[in-house]
Amino acid sequence: MTKLLEWLLGLGVFVGVWGVLISRQIRSRVVDEWMSVIIPLPIIIILMFGVYSAIVVLWRVYNFNNCEEAAKELQKEIQQAKRELRSKGIVFSEDE
Repeated sequence: MTKLLEWLLGLGVFVGVWGVLISRQIRSRVVDEWMSVIIPLPIIIILMFGVYSAIVVLWRVYNFNNCEEAAKELQKEIQQAKRELRSKGIVFSEDE
């Protein structure tokens, strides 16, 4: 099963259960007491997912490693490529 199908299945189950609860097909004192939370539950879940996503992105940016050796190697490769292209007649406007 692909990830898309897993997410769609989970979404379908959630929407089905949520629909049954807000249409009051299940009679329960607990459901009646929690109806003020059940009705806006999809919005609450979307907001929580957004906060979680922002935290994960910020944490990964904070922990991002600088690769000094790789940067130096890349600069050498860029200079080598420019030399090779100059030898073939390509002119660069400015060298950086």
